[in-house]
Amino acid sequence: MSPRQEPAPGGPSALRAAIARQEVTGPTAGLCPGYAQANLVILPREWAFDFLLFGLRNRQACPILEVLDPGVPHTQAMARGADLRDTLPRYRLWQNGELVDEPLDIKHLWRDDLVSFLLGCSFSFDDALVAAGLPVRHQEMGRNVPMYCTSLPAAPAGRLSGPLVVSMRPMAPEMVEHARRVSGAFGEAHGEPVHSGDPAEIGIADIGRPDYGDAVTINPGEVPVFWACGVTPQAAVAASKVEMAITHAPGHMFITDLRAEDLAGSSLISCAA
Repeated sequence: MSPRQEPAPGGPSALRAAIARQEVTGPTAGLCPGYAQANLVILPREWAFDFLLFGLRNRQACPILEVLDPGVPHTQAMARGADLRDTLPRYRLWQNGELVDEPLDIKHLWRDDLVSFLLGCSFSFDDALVAAGLPVRHQEMGRNVPMYCTSLPAAPAGRLSGPLVVSMRPMAPEMVEHARRVSGAFGEAHGEPVHSGDPAEIGIADIGRPDYGDAVTINPGEVPVFWACGVTPQAAVAASKVEMAITHAPGHMFITDLRAEDLAGSSLISCAA
């Protein structure tokens, strides 16, 4: 089970500073309530157009919030001046489609040709679900959200292809429509669920063994509810044998300065100068 940690007081900037000091290294679900979180994908410039196209073709799984210029590690729209090289709790390094390391910072890996993409994250609407009286089991249990590879293909783009990855939150069947309405307002954070009910219908053989994150309790009478997930690009990096990529470790997100409601019903794609 992934460790959970409490952030330093003071909001997103204080939490990012604590992460940069490696005082916070666990999943970010439930940290900085009310603020949007973001997935991270960093690729060499020669792969950047393919990924931009992949994001546009798979907007529910990969809602692009900000794109930085090659070699620029500092965000503008999501948190002005924040350094993406050390302000996520844990990263993943991929080489030729293989996961080779999970470092706590990536300054030693930085190159002038690297292009960074920040993508919307479902953690951004978890607080809205809780406020609506809906369960968010991974927060209740202090765990990372469970995530699964499905049999549903993402739309390919250029050299990139792979399966859709989903996150799961269990709840009573009568709550699903309410959850759909609440999360559906967050179009830049994966929006409404893509499936609820039988996991086998989307190719998940064992709901108790997630591909990423931690298993959570599904109480009697509850059904699993699945949302498109920002780990989908990592599955594409692996399937497409990308020679080099850096991503967030699943569940270890970038904490933005945006309020979560800023991602409701908006289109925030920003290209930093």
